Amino acid sequence: MAKSIVNTGKVLRQIVIGQIQGISEAQLDIQPEGFNNTIRWNVGHMIYWMDKYATLSFGSISAVPSRYEVLFNSGTKPSDWTIVPPSKDELIQMLVTQLSKLSELTPEWLDKTLQSPFEMGPFQFITAGELFNFALMHEAIHLGLISSQMKLLR
Repeated sequence: MAKSIVNTGKVLRQIVIGQIQGISEAQLDIQPEGFNNTIRWNVGHMIYWMDKYATLSFGSISAVPSRYEVLFNSGTKPSDWTIVPPSKDELIQMLVTQLSKLSELTPEWLDKTLQSPFEMGPFQFITAGELFNFALMHEAIHLGLISSQMKLLR
């Protein structure tokens, strides 16, 4: 089962990369009515949180620039940005780098118990696999938001 979770993560990330490659730089910053954020924010948010979940799940060292937390953490929004966000090319490179890291995951890593349970609201994750699986659901939700935003931009 753990192997299929890793495979699902790789497929999902490939879909995200393909979707973002087809979006222009200008479209990344349009915030359609009814949405709290832009496509650029959603992509950066996915990158930031996948890095955060990997750090929590597997003890890896963060691989994202520190400015990603200020730009893309939960509760942030582009209208509050005071620094220049990463370009489309940088975002795609970060997505690709994280995809290559997914290929290094082994089923044994997913079975490991976290040093301390990760709690998010009423949810508690005890193993690396549980938290990683949540990370994939989180990414899929944001991919859906991006797809919805793109429909409005067309």
